[in-house]
Formats: sequence, structure tokens, C-alpha cells
Amino acid sequence: MTKFHDFKLTRRAFTAGTLATAAFGSRALAQADPAFQEALENEAAVGRPHDGVKRNVSSFRALSWQPYFSNTHNGAILVDTKSRALHFWSEDLTVYKIYPTSVPESPELTRLGRTSVVQKQVGPDWRPTASMLKRNPDWPKYIPPGPDNPLGTHALYLSWQYYRIHGTQDTRKIGRKSSSGCIGLYNQHIEKLFGMTKVGTQVLLI
Repeated sequence: MTKFHDFKLTRRAFTAGTLATAAFGSRALAQADPAFQEALENEAAVGRPHDGVKRNVSSFRALSWQPYFSNTHNGAILVDTKSRALHFWSEDLTVYKIYPTSVPESPELTRLGRTSVVQKQVGPDWRPTASMLKRNPDWPKYIPPGPDNPLGTHALYLSWQYYRIHGTQDTRKIGRKSSSGCIGLYNQHIEKLFGMTKVGTQVLLI
């Protein structure tokens, strides 16, 4: 499996990269920051799977936080459900990360707007909702933490009931419309995001 590389941008590199993206798009940003080039190349490789599913490779680009948040108090997470990417800015803006995600599989399962992280859990357990069991009656009613858990190794619980940002054991879901409402990341990425976020981190889904 090809792995994405998360990357850290200095203020100068991020400013230059953002200006380059505004003027010339992600190709200019890739030239401004070699780490972003590597991420784009890896994302493109995963974006050409044998299953033929399109994963919005061209939309995987850096963004500025200002159009989406009034501040970065407690850090900020932007989930772009169109490009299927999660953006994270640390409170002091010294860290900026982009991670590919899975997104809800249909509009009626998608919730957009502002929320926040209210709980963090290593090794989450999982219980499908009543609506999930109605759609999938063969699903188990409870799965404990472990390699079969659909929430992966770490989970960030949001203020919206039943909504989470979490890992996944099924890496085929990343970059696809494949969830029942939550936002999924590779386990190695949710572990890193988990370490950078706190209860109270701002979250916006668009």
C-alpha cells in the first residue's frame, strides 16, 4: 500500500505556498514546497486504484484557514467532503497538515457545519445506530476495540451525536464516499492527528 506523507510547513513556507496556490494552483505549491510535491505524488498513486474509483486527486491542495475560521484557538480542523481531505492547523499556526479521508456515501448521511472535539478515545469500541442496523440487519450490534473495529485505532468524538473522525482498518475506504456519516482516516494519520488535537478543537465540515 502506498502511504501518504504528512508534512509540516513553516510560516514562511506556508505563506509562500498559499500565495502560489492562489496564483497558479497546486503545481506551483508543489514547486514551492518539496514535501507537498511528495504528498501529491503519493496521493496520485493511490488515486489510480485497480478498482477504478475516482478519488478527487486534483482537488487535494493546501488551503488557508482564514476563510473558514475567525481564529485558531484550540486548533482547527476543516473537513472538505468534496475533495475528501482533512486540514489541520495548530493553535499557534506552526503546524499544518493535510490528510486524505473517507466521507459519507450519500448526501442524506452527510452533515455539514461547525462542531468541535468533545472526547478523544484510544481503542474505541463501536455500536451501530438503529438506522445503520435497519439498513444493514446482518451487522453485529457491538464490536469491541481491536483489529476488527470499524473505528480503527483512535477516534475523535464530535459534539454531534454519533459523528466522529476516526481511523479505519479498511484502507480501501480512504478517498471514497464510503462511510455512514463519519470521517475516516488511515490509522497512522488519525494517530498523529489525535496527538495534535485536544478537547475543544474547532471542526468545520464543508
